[in-house]
Amino acid sequence: MTTQADKAQTLARLHAAPEILRVVNVWDAVSARTVAALPETRAIATAGHSIAASFGYPDGGIPLELTLDMLGRIVEAVGDLPVSADLDAGYGDAGETVRRAIGKGVVGANVEDRLRPLDEAVAAVEAIVAAGAAEGVPFVLNARTDAFVRAGDRPVEESIADAVERGRAYLAAGADLVFVPGILDAEVTRRLVEGIGERKISVIGLPGALSSVEYEALGAARISYGPMTQRVALTALQDAAADLYAGGVLPAGTRALN
Repeated sequence: MTTQADKAQTLARLHAAPEILRVVNVWDAVSARTVAALPETRAIATAGHSIAASFGYPDGGIPLELTLDMLGRIVEAVGDLPVSADLDAGYGDAGETVRRAIGKGVVGANVEDRLRPLDEAVAAVEAIVAAGAAEGVPFVLNARTDAFVRAGDRPVEESIADAVERGRAYLAAGADLVFVPGILDAEVTRRLVEGIGERKISVIGLPGALSSVEYEALGAARISYGPMTQRVALTALQDAAADLYAGGVLPAGTRALN
């Protein structure tokens, strides 16, 4: 039997491996089962934006209870695969939120710093690590810094320096790796890896960003796709609906995935 601690250890090993961990984000039980069915899937990651949208909330506006309920459904749907959750900024109490997520079977998470003062952000990391230890799960924290997505018009040099400072502090406080979302080019990625560590940064695949192969070569540990996967699904749905309204038929090759 695969225990929750086993799943957490598996997720940590996947992050440390030479091959970049590709996680295709999901938002409900059926999307999780669909991705989990692929033999290439090693771990599952949720997209908080997509879960919120499924319930009609803006990104970051969904009540914690709804998020936790969906996390439990996703964990149940994917069996032995480790699940890493998007927990926004920790819902006001990062340690307690992680404790409750662990209770749903989650073994890792992204938690945003939203560029809070560094001491506050480090305290949140410490609380998350302590919550995992108290629950007997070596919880895998992908500590997110918003040094780029909340940078405004400041020079990129300042964002790099901020991300490196925060990233090092989060790792020192017990985080496993540092999530730096944004459209990161090769030079910026190289400097982040240089400053934070080889196989210690996590990136997001966005239109205009590098490919997973390119990020892997630069030393990134993980790539996820955030709300983009749900947008791919919704684009296909809307395009199919428009075609049906115009007198078309369902796409050939449609599979019974639900």
